[in-house]
Amino acid sequence: MTKPLNLASLEQHADKAAIPAYDRDSLSAGILHFGVGNFHRAHQAVYLHQLFNKGRDLDWAIVGAGVMPSDAKMREVLAAQDFLTTVVDQEADASEATITGAMIDMIAPPDYAAMIEKLADPAIRIVSLTVTEGGYFIDPATGKFDPTHPAIVADGENPDTPKTAFGLIIAGLRKRRADGVPPFTVMCCDNIPHNGAVTKATVSGLAELSDPDFASWIRENVAFPNAMVDRITPATGKRERDITREEYGIEDNWPVFCEGFKQWVLEDDFPLGRPALEEVGVTFVEDVSPYELMKLRILNGGHAAIAYPGELLDIHFVHEAMENELIAAFLEKLENDEIIPIVPPVPNTDLTGYYELIARRFANPKIGDTIERLALDGSNRQPKFILPSTAARLEKGLDVVGLALVSALWCRYFEGTSDSGREIRFNDESADRLHKAALESRQDPMIFLQERAIFGSIADNEVFRGRFSAALESLRTAGTAETLKRYIAGDLA
Repeated sequence: MTKPLNLASLEQHADKAAIPAYDRDSLSAGILHFGVGNFHRAHQAVYLHQLFNKGRDLDWAIVGAGVMPSDAKMREVLAAQDFLTTVVDQEADASEATITGAMIDMIAPPDYAAMIEKLADPAIRIVSLTVTEGGYFIDPATGKFDPTHPAIVADGENPDTPKTAFGLIIAGLRKRRADGVPPFTVMCCDNIPHNGAVTKATVSGLAELSDPDFASWIRENVAFPNAMVDRITPATGKRERDITREEYGIEDNWPVFCEGFKQWVLEDDFPLGRPALEEVGVTFVEDVSPYELMKLRILNGGHAAIAYPGELLDIHFVHEAMENELIAAFLEKLENDEIIPIVPPVPNTDLTGYYELIARRFANPKIGDTIERLALDGSNRQPKFILPSTAARLEKGLDVVGLALVSALWCRYFEGTSDSGREIRFNDESADRLHKAALESRQDPMIFLQERAIFGSIADNEVFRGRFSAALESLRTAGTAETLKRYIAGDLA
């Protein structure tokens, strides 16, 4: 028999799921978090839940916040279950459900004024974000803040009534300064190189549009620690809701499924204090860069590498891609030959062992992560996860056969049909432009590389251009499977 998820029914779920060991009434908010998606609820919220279970730092609970129209629906769903979430860890040989309660409220559109008031509350000492890799208004080719984006222009012209997370953060900081309240720490939890520095550039860059003096104050007074975050967390659909109901008896309208593994490496820069997250496995360091680079290039780069051959070969789940001998061998060769050799050393970490762990994680059949999810938003992900490795190798005079093949696979994907003729469904803010460029590149492969906002100066490198052109020609004449065979055999030129 299933039971709805809420505080009143919490004890009734204890036979099939771990429930909070703390009294929710004992929690008070210390963090406001923008972007209450699945990753946040499987990562930051879980770490805090585990800390609260130890009886520690109960004044660091989360108030969620959202700025997208869909966030109003998210709030409605979560409020109906008292902001509790069922997190289901899925490993190949075991699964377990945990009901987490680290979030105690959420503010969503159109209550922007309430968000600013909460941001100004002295109790809020950390503002964190998971707004996706593409949500920081950064020009992908230059890595610089883009002040021309319409949403940024609108907030720059209307600083008192902002609609972006960054405009709201600025408004909250401005009110705190006026009230004599010290600034909160801004903690980015998205998969972006130097994510704290990127967030600082976006916040201060937006403030510069309306108040340059305040922008300088932000740069000098607000902490933006960098972080590396990791946990594979697929989207929630009917499958996840059905499993939560049928296996655990929990009627949760937005459960979160994830792998058992999780990691968080964080620079320790929190002027107003922080929860003792080291007690639940968070690694605090002076410089997160080595860990960040390792993860972005080996794990995120690995995801990006298998996404497009997976789509072109009509593969649905990530674990099914890893069961495909060609894709698995392609990934292993690409990682070992081209990516891992240019990743700088990481303290107490064997990079080959790290990749082997990642390959096992990708192969987990219970996660239900999809190739379609890995393929989305490539115009933001390729410049962050693949092209930096390409650039690093080219700068050292090294070959890029495999990395150029990844770019060619991406181009071939944007032609819009798989090798079988199945229509591909795009999910990318630049999809129309990229689709057009991919089709035109049938006459001239270099047309796709003219997407300078993505490829930057890499497009001018003759080695890359040659490798890209040869890979694309093979994909179009011989197909994806044969091209992967040629690469694996060392015959792709």
